[in-house]
Amino acid sequence: MTTKTVAHPADVLLGAQAGAVTLPVCDHYSGVEARMKKSLALQAEMAEEFGACVFDVTLDCEDGAPVGGEAEHAALVTELALAAQSGMRVGVRVHPVDHPAFAGDVITIAGRAGQRLSHLMVPKVESVADVLQAVAALDAADAGALPLHVLIESPLAVHNAFEIAAHPRVQSLSFGLMDFVSAHAGAIPADGMGAAGQFSHPLVVRAKLALASAAHAHGKVPSHCVVTEFNDMDAMRTAARKAATEFGYTRMWSIHPNQIRPILEAFAPDEAQIQIATKIITKAAEADWAPTQIDGTLHDRASYRHFWQVLTRAHATGRALPSEAKAWFASRSPETH
Repeated sequence: MTTKTVAHPADVLLGAQAGAVTLPVCDHYSGVEARMKKSLALQAEMAEEFGACVFDVTLDCEDGAPVGGEAEHAALVTELALAAQSGMRVGVRVHPVDHPAFAGDVITIAGRAGQRLSHLMVPKVESVADVLQAVAALDAADAGALPLHVLIESPLAVHNAFEIAAHPRVQSLSFGLMDFVSAHAGAIPADGMGAAGQFSHPLVVRAKLALASAAHAHGKVPSHCVVTEFNDMDAMRTAARKAATEFGYTRMWSIHPNQIRPILEAFAPDEAQIQIATKIITKAAEADWAPTQIDGTLHDRASYRHFWQVLTRAHATGRALPSEAKAWFASRSPETH
C-alpha cells in the first residue's frame, strides 16, 4: 500500500505577485551600542517565547554612527551581528550610496558578516541607479547573496518605486516618513509626521499607497514607517492596524522595544481567521488543490492562495496554529513559505 504524497501549499499556490517573500512583520532599529545589545537579547528571548524569530533587528549605522566615527561603528555592528544567537535575523542599515562612509560600511560589514546577516538596508534610494551601485558594492565584497532592503524617502523615490521594486536583488521597500515630509519644503505640515497626520494628509497617503502597490506588484515586502510617539501605545496600535488593514503593508518599523508587541498583534491574523484558513487549506490539499465547495462557498487556487498567506502571517507572528497547519511549516524556511 502506497502513501499518497500531498503537495505543499508553497509549491502549488504560485503565480501571485504579492507574497513571493515572507519576512517577520516587525523590523526593530537601534544604533546605540547598549540598545543594540538589548535589542539582540530581547530578540532571542521572544524567539524562545514564541518558538520562532518574530522580529528582525536592524543595527543602524546611518543614524547610529557618530560623525567621524563611522568606521569604528561599522566594526562594532559587525561584531554584534557575528555574535548574535544562531537562527536570529539580524540586518544592518548602512549609509546612503553617496555618503563617504558607504563603501567602508559595505567592505567591513558585508565583507565580514555577509553570510550571517539577514539583509542590508540602504537608505535614501532615489532610483534604480542607486540600487545598482549598492549591488555592485555587495558583489565586490563577495556578498552577492545578501538581500537588499531599500528606504524610499522622497517624492522622486516614490515616483521611481515600481522600477526600484522590480530589481531582483531588492527584497523589501520601506517608507521613510520623516524625510519624505521634510523633502516637501514645508508644503506638508509637521502634523504629517505624526501618528494621526501620516494617515490623513493626501500627499503622505498617496506615497504610502504607491510604495505598497509597487512592492506587491513585484512580490516584494512593503515595510511601514515609524511612529515616533513611542510612549503612546494607543497611537501605536492604531497606526499598526491601519498600516496592516488599510494601507497594504505586511511589515513595520519599531524604534522602541515597547512597539514590538503591538506591531506583532496588529499584523497577526485573529483566531477566527486562523481556524478558517486551516480548514480551507486542509480541504484544498485533500482535493489535490482542485476547486472544492467548503461551507457553501466555492474555492479554487485564487482563494487558497489568500488563506495560505493568512497562515504564513500567523506563523511569522508566532501565533499558535492548529496541528494540521503547523505541519506545513515544520520543514520550511520562513522566507520560502
